[in-house]
Amino acid sequence: MRFPLVGGESYYRGLKLALGVGPRWSSGGTEKGVRVRFAPSPTGYLHLGGLRTALYNYLFAKKHGGTFILRLEDTDRSRLVAGAAQSIEDMLEWAGIPPDESPRRGGPCAPYEQSRRLDLYHAAAKTMLDSGAAYRCFCTSQRLDLLKKEALRSRQTPRYDNRCRHLSSKQVQDKLSQGTPFVVRFRLLEGPQPFQDLVYGWTRHDVASVEGDPVILKGDGFPTYHLANVVDDYHMGVSHVLRGTEWLISTPKHLLLYQALGWQPPQFAHLPLLLNKDGSKLSKRQGDIFIQHYIDNGYLSDALLDLITNCGSGFTAENQMGRTMETLIQQYDLGKTSTHSALLDLDKLPEFNRIHLTKKIDNTDTRFQLVKQLKTLLKDAYKDLVLDEQYIERILLLRKGHLSQLTDLLSSEYSYLWIRPAISKDNLQSLSKEARNIGNIAVRLLKENTSDLTLETLNGELKSKMKRLEDTKYSNAMKLLRVALSGQEHGPSVAEMLLSLGSEESIIRLQNALTE
Repeated sequence: MRFPLVGGESYYRGLKLALGVGPRWSSGGTEKGVRVRFAPSPTGYLHLGGLRTALYNYLFAKKHGGTFILRLEDTDRSRLVAGAAQSIEDMLEWAGIPPDESPRRGGPCAPYEQSRRLDLYHAAAKTMLDSGAAYRCFCTSQRLDLLKKEALRSRQTPRYDNRCRHLSSKQVQDKLSQGTPFVVRFRLLEGPQPFQDLVYGWTRHDVASVEGDPVILKGDGFPTYHLANVVDDYHMGVSHVLRGTEWLISTPKHLLLYQALGWQPPQFAHLPLLLNKDGSKLSKRQGDIFIQHYIDNGYLSDALLDLITNCGSGFTAENQMGRTMETLIQQYDLGKTSTHSALLDLDKLPEFNRIHLTKKIDNTDTRFQLVKQLKTLLKDAYKDLVLDEQYIERILLLRKGHLSQLTDLLSSEYSYLWIRPAISKDNLQSLSKEARNIGNIAVRLLKENTSDLTLETLNGELKSKMKRLEDTKYSNAMKLLRVALSGQEHGPSVAEMLLSLGSEESIIRLQNALTE
């Protein structure tokens, strides 16, 4: 297959930028300060590992007053997932780490989808073809498969044998004139390419000793990751590349590309892997690896980010729960990032969520948002339910510190808050012969104290009055009242139930169940 890499000069008109005349920003982003990017491939939905990489880039940018870029590496057209590109940006916004520049928001380096930047890659490839740093490879897929099979048969690592780098100019022109399909490969230089990583320190790797010359432009005209990320990082003025440690071994290859193009590379920082708590790799086959799972299950983004950063390193203070985004930015220090893998214990997420949910209930503004959210959830769960928002707010304040998730209030345990339970009077009578008397005591208590009841005073009054009963233990009296109010033998204290439901509703339930 042919692509327009070898077209006439008219094809390259207007591409002086990519041909090395000058970058859109200064090399390495020095004039524009810190510029970092998160560059996922929309071949799937955002998962925990990707969220962590995006978060560390965001924190680094905000710590240094810089810019956080979202770029979509969508050049692998065969693996694209419909809706994934939009979902990735949605997930970042949900997490509270929105990009400053992105496909949705735009920016001075648009477009931010690699599939719309092909001219830049073609021009960079032509520059390297002209200089001899790259060459056209005409090897068929059948030949490459044979090389791979032979290597595996010999128990060697499969690698391209660089056959086409030795073709003469005449041989190349003959094949081009015959319309022979080709790809463009980058000519690797032999010898180690040392560089200083901001996390792993000085690193040396002789990529040419273990790999054949890599493809940088495929036969369909789309670039591979190696070319595209180098070209885009340069033209977008990226100053620091923070990415997963799996790319550490590829960095010498990228540095050789920068060298071949005459560009100043950014600084690199490779983040250690995020693993399960048992040390196994996070797998996309795990249902709980994708961010949508946590949204669907009612977790707060603050809690998820707090958990992710607590299991790793890179902060001036560690093992703190309940950190806000402002705290994370303030405490973030790339230099404190450890090279050890981060072990993620998702079993701790409910506790993290409880802490952050409590903080949101304490805050007037966020509490109002929670009231609106819970009201919507309740309408979906209980059709035709009409609830006063002040009532919902009272429930949140009383249950503060006990809820791991807002959706806990939709469980059967709390159904009595939203609907009146069906209660068997015979069961209540079996709990105590003084059932009617107990109900009357509670009703009088509520009627006599209409405005100044608190959890403490109500507990005290109940204990004082119910202990005067002759034939019923205090604990049994509380059990009877709890069943009368909620239909359940276990749950919050009776005093909390009374305050939650309010005097009017509590009196109605007690009278219906016990005194009529």
